[in-house]
Amino acid sequence: MKLVGVVVAVVLVSTAGVAAYALTDLTGSVAENAVALEGQEDLPPDIGAIEGGVNLLLVGTDECEPQYAKYFGERCTGADSEGQLNDVNMLVHISDDPRRVTVISFPRDLMIPIPSCTSEDGSVTGGVSNDQINTAWSYGGLSCVNKTISELSGLSIPFAAKVSFGNVINITDAIGGVDVCIGNGGIRDSNTGIDWPAGERNVQGLEALQFLRTRYGLANGSDLARISNQQQYMSSLARKLVSEEVLSDPATLYKLATTAVDNITPSESLANPMTLVQIALAVKNVPFEEIVFVQYPVDQDPYDENRVVPNRQAAEALWAALAANEPIHVTNDANLGGGVITVEPDADETPTTPTPSTTPTPGTTEAPVDLPDSIPGTSAADRTCSAGNVRADG
Repeated sequence: MKLVGVVVAVVLVSTAGVAAYALTDLTGSVAENAVALEGQEDLPPDIGAIEGGVNLLLVGTDECEPQYAKYFGERCTGADSEGQLNDVNMLVHISDDPRRVTVISFPRDLMIPIPSCTSEDGSVTGGVSNDQINTAWSYGGLSCVNKTISELSGLSIPFAAKVSFGNVINITDAIGGVDVCIGNGGIRDSNTGIDWPAGERNVQGLEALQFLRTRYGLANGSDLARISNQQQYMSSLARKLVSEEVLSDPATLYKLATTAVDNITPSESLANPMTLVQIALAVKNVPFEEIVFVQYPVDQDPYDENRVVPNRQAAEALWAALAANEPIHVTNDANLGGGVITVEPDADETPTTPTPSTTPTPGTTEAPVDLPDSIPGTSAADRTCSAGNVRADG
């Protein structure tokens, strides 16, 4: 969403000359390291919003880049420091008319089948019947992660991009940070180096990465709680990208776009910046209430208390609602997950939200569909704070 937002902002807000230069300059940067997706066909870019629905996979890896390894302790000094795990996996689903955005996060400890994959060097890895989802990268890189989640969801996913630890630092610096809220008495987490008091905080660079990685600084201390905390960050980011603070400064927009494309590894289908523009045009008027972040539903793994397995019945309800393009309503109480606590916006706060450019098409249900209680989540219109692990009374 960061990448899509900043690129479309350059095109829509900058002067024609700056926009043309940006597109020409960015084309080479994006295409240089593009990855072919197994089983997916490239879609030709066109002018105007992309037609139909869109599925885009965003993958966050924990690779130990030399310039940042010192920040990550044992992760980058132990026996596994040379490997990579796809610890963050988010499927962005953009519906067709009317446009809605649903972001599904898949827990890193989710046990699922990993299919046979073809690596970038042409070698083929055999599939396995049961492994953690965050090992999919080791079986075939970005393409294998994409294939794994495509088979789990039953959805075709023609677009994908990978972002590393260091990429997050660089991108967040370029955007001027993201405002987050720390609840309870604050966050202390020796694993990520956080010792922050309660209250509002603008996180940039390394702090943004610390915030996104923390789990032991949250009341629950689980990876599922971390997902809820990451969704707070993404909601705040979505609000910032449509704010006047970002959209009114062409120089900042171009800086964001060039930083974004320099800090991702895209699929070949995303190698043309016009495709990014098409996707961004499709979501630029979606109201915050229709931008929903959910966690893929899971149950406790009966064989390992530290792992989870798919709750396929609840997942089917989610996929059915998305297939029917119905507005969805999260019934799960976000306060119970130990990752975030809900807060009321300030009385004098006037939220900025895009104006929908479309009306519901015949056959769609205007009343939201209630998701099963086993699917946690929030919308970009909700305000949450991190459920910190420090007692409010000190």
